[in-house]
Amino acid sequence: MRFRHILSETWTGVHRNASMMVAIIVTMWVSLVLFGGGLLAAQQIELMKGRWYDKVEISIFLCTPDTAGDNCTPGQGITPQQRATVEAALHANPQVSQVFAESKQQAYDDFVASYKDSPIRDSLTVDQMQESFRVKLVDPQQYQGVVNDVAGMPGVQAVQDLREVLDPLFQWLRTAQWVAIGTSALLLLAAALQIGNTIRLAVFARRREISIMRLVGASNTYITMPFVLETLLAGLVGALLAAATLVAGMYSLVVRNAEVSIQTLPWIGWTEAGIAIAGLAGVAVVLSIIPTLIATNKHLRV
Repeated sequence: MRFRHILSETWTGVHRNASMMVAIIVTMWVSLVLFGGGLLAAQQIELMKGRWYDKVEISIFLCTPDTAGDNCTPGQGITPQQRATVEAALHANPQVSQVFAESKQQAYDDFVASYKDSPIRDSLTVDQMQESFRVKLVDPQQYQGVVNDVAGMPGVQAVQDLREVLDPLFQWLRTAQWVAIGTSALLLLAAALQIGNTIRLAVFARRREISIMRLVGASNTYITMPFVLETLLAGLVGALLAAATLVAGMYSLVVRNAEVSIQTLPWIGWTEAGIAIAGLAGVAVVLSIIPTLIATNKHLRV
């Protein structure tokens, strides 16, 4: 009987404050989409770092007959002796942790795997590929000594610190991530204030009923539950809309476009989307309940 009365009061409150409920739902929807987008961006950064940034710090590209460079002889690639000298210098450097030699065949296989569905897949042959050494450092910050040691050696066409290429991309992604999370935090704060204001108005509108319930001995929990269920309903609806928006965005932007057009990058999938949805659902529940409890404890004394 009590539970039926709580549900009845909840429905009455939703009906009375329909416009405020819609405002809460929309604010929660937008803010949770941005929050979930920030979580997805963070996971995308980690995937990309796991693929490249944390594995390889420096790439040393060796001369081929078709490449030009200060250390390359025109029309001639690196000789076996030059290759052995470069490799020995890398292994002798105390700042080098690991050295990975990539042959032309391995480079070609990676190229084919990366562009297996692209028309440029057959544009290169094995002989046109470039041999390289991939170097992992003991301390990634101490890369300049390794670069200086091998950059001028015969047979070395170029030395590339991969972080110089990836850092701007990661910085942009982090900036976008924090902008999304910061904006969502402001909107979530607005939603919390809206919830508190809605509860204050609802308590005022039901002040006579609450007074009667107190006279007959109703507990604070019994009086508070309809208000909690109202805001929880609004939060869950907002979270459901936000989850649907994230799923639609994932499908249209990542699955249908990004994964097809840029196959060399690792992309977030439905597992990461599920984690983001679980995160925004948890935020929606907490954001619905806590402001309601604070507001009711403050305004329930009538």
